[in-house]
Order: sequence, then structure tokens, then C-alpha cells
Amino acid sequence: MTETSTRTGRPARPTVVDWDTWQTTREELLAREKAHTRAGDALAAARRRLPMVELDGTVQVTGADGPVPFIDLFQGRDELVVYQHMWHDGDPIEGQCPGCTINAWHIQQAAPYLSVRGVSFAMLTEGPWDEVAPYLEFMGYTEPWYSVRGLPAPLGVDMGHIVCFLRDGDRVYLTYRTTGRGNEPASGIFGLLDMTPYGRGEAWEDMPEGWPEGQASCWYWATDAEGGATWGPTRRPVPQWTRPGATPVVPGAGHEHHH
Repeated sequence: MTETSTRTGRPARPTVVDWDTWQTTREELLAREKAHTRAGDALAAARRRLPMVELDGTVQVTGADGPVPFIDLFQGRDELVVYQHMWHDGDPIEGQCPGCTINAWHIQQAAPYLSVRGVSFAMLTEGPWDEVAPYLEFMGYTEPWYSVRGLPAPLGVDMGHIVCFLRDGDRVYLTYRTTGRGNEPASGIFGLLDMTPYGRGEAWEDMPEGWPEGQASCWYWATDAEGGATWGPTRRPVPQWTRPGATPVVPGAGHEHHH
């Protein structure tokens, strides 16, 4: 095996080897990856065998056309996936949750693929509709959004989850809900970063010796107008800078919608 170290400065880099050596080590990792995939398939099989709990499908949620019963979100289909988007009352558009923005931005194009499979999709948020509506217009979101303001669990509390429901006629059941990093399948950025040499750049990751030190989790989810990662007063969730009319945030300007 021929190796050439390229660790001549920071950041450190992977060792350079010849093609045959690389292919051998890649195939060793591939065997582990395939085992990981099969373990994921087994978890999905177990997920399909979870029991479910009934909830009241007649409770009213508020969307663009006013209050509607929750069961209407199924759009006549048997299955429904929702994402529960956090909301910070009274905060400007750029002050809304960067973490939920990651998921919402990624999955906004999922609905057509889900619908042909017989699964409806909707976004739920605890925000009041008069605040949510201008946010959706600015973000350009076109999938159905609904306010679940004031509703009890599992619809109106514990935001930041992906939740799956099943309909049987006029009866509605909750079948599955994620927690924490269980949301990651909705955000392809994490899977892509995990394939790169330096990963997510977060401090918790297991890195080779000499690799760049990771930063706090979520450090790259919000930036200033120049693209510099920051959670300071000039931040916006990253995708917002792609929206027409997005302007730099003016610290101390109050709760205006800067767009």
C-alpha cells in the first residue's frame, strides 16, 4: 500500500493512496454502509408495526381559506405527513426558526411525489395566521400551511416534529412522530455533508486527528447578508437570502418585516 501524507498545514486532509488501495478501502466501508441501510430497512419495518392512537379529526385548523377540520388535510387520501413548524410570536420574518426553516425549505417540493403515492402533506405551525400569511408569501411556500394555535397535543404543541397520520373513513389516527435528529431524513443537506471529508463541521462529530475543530451545532443555519455564518442580530435563516427583496437586517429596527 502506497501512502503519501498531505498533512502539511491546516486544515488536515485525507491520506493520498493509489487507486487500487482506495477502491479496496472504499469497498470495506461500502459493506458497512449496506449493513446500515439494511438496519434502516428493519427499523422502517418495525415502524410499520407500531400501534396507533385516535384523535379528533373534526378539530379546526386555520389556513388560507379560514378554519377547516383537520381531516380535510388528508385531501381524500388515507395517509398524511405533516411538519410542525415552530413560531416565535411577534418576531419579524427573519427571526423565525432557522432549524424549522431547514426542514421546510427542503421538503416544500415533496408534496407532488407524496400525493402520487397516496400521501398528503401539510405544514402546521403554532403561529397566528395573520403573522404566518406574510411569512409564507415572503418565503414563496406553496404547499398547504395551517395554524394550530391553541390546539392541544398532538397538533398544537411540541413543534419541530414530523408526524404521520392514517385516516379510516371519518376517523383519524396518529401513527408515528419523530423527535430531535429524527427530522434529519427531511433535510438532504445533512446526508450530503456526512459524505464530505470535513462533515458538518460540528463539534460533536468524530473527526480524525488534526481535522478542523468543529463549531457549535447549527452554526451554519443562519447567515448575514454577506454569507457569513452568524446567529447575531443581522442574521436570516440561510434560504431567506435567496428570496426576492431580501435586504440586510438592521439591528434595533424593531419588529419590522425586512423584505
